[in-house]
Amino acid sequence: MQKDQLFTRRRMLLAGAAALGSAGTAGIVLAEGGEETARSAPAPVAGPQARQALKPSAFRLQPLTGYGPPRTAPRKLKVRRKPILEISRSGRRMMLTFDDGPNPDYTPHILDTLAKYDVRAMFFVCGECVAVNRELVARMADEGHVVGNHTWTHPLLTTLGRKEIRSEMERTSDIIEDTYGERPQWFRAPYGAWNKAAFQLGAAMGMEPMAWTVDTTDWMEPGVDTIIDQVESGAAPGVVVLSHDAGGDRSQTVRAIREWLPYLIDSGYHLTVPSRRI
Repeated sequence: MQKDQLFTRRRMLLAGAAALGSAGTAGIVLAEGGEETARSAPAPVAGPQARQALKPSAFRLQPLTGYGPPRTAPRKLKVRRKPILEISRSGRRMMLTFDDGPNPDYTPHILDTLAKYDVRAMFFVCGECVAVNRELVARMADEGHVVGNHTWTHPLLTTLGRKEIRSEMERTSDIIEDTYGERPQWFRAPYGAWNKAAFQLGAAMGMEPMAWTVDTTDWMEPGVDTIIDQVESGAAPGVVVLSHDAGGDRSQTVRAIREWLPYLIDSGYHLTVPSRRI
């Protein structure tokens, strides 16, 4: 599908929803001795109603380091035993990721900063947040960011049965497709708590599991300087940075990225996103 056609489809999907209610990735590396899968990407890149009033604190815990007839049939992937923690180190690549959104108080400011520096990132969104902020997900798509699946309500998957996990993942993929125009090709388990069912179901839905290398600790609201130090001291080729654009007061995250993002760029890092599944 041509880029203009895809954007037109996204806009039409967004308009319909309102009426009713980019750089490529080189390689992926598995941590702890996992296999490296080299690849190249030649081209840039619902269920019950959501709660009206979300309680961010209800789904922000300390991170731990099926499938019905699809609208667009996914390609089944190999089931992994570990999530992807790093990307290729060649070319001083790093990747920025944001979890738990979108949120109208913080996500637009983060998108503005990324746009200012012409940087693409990954946003792992929660379905219940997408349901009340569809325009922000459409903006992510239009600006070349990659939208991933972070479940519907951000539960601890290790406490759920397989049927519940499937519902959390499937409903979120459905609403992302309705809003973004494509089904997500990436999944991140809430709190980084993976289990066998999450790997199996994600692969069956055509999604690769993405974790992170550097945690900004912004979920703790430790102060802007601490967040900046976490990113700048942890910066290295292949690193995947974890930040949050929702799930609590993210004003520190908004201020910190304005400092550490130009630092990474000035340090020669190429900030990239995956544009295709493995």
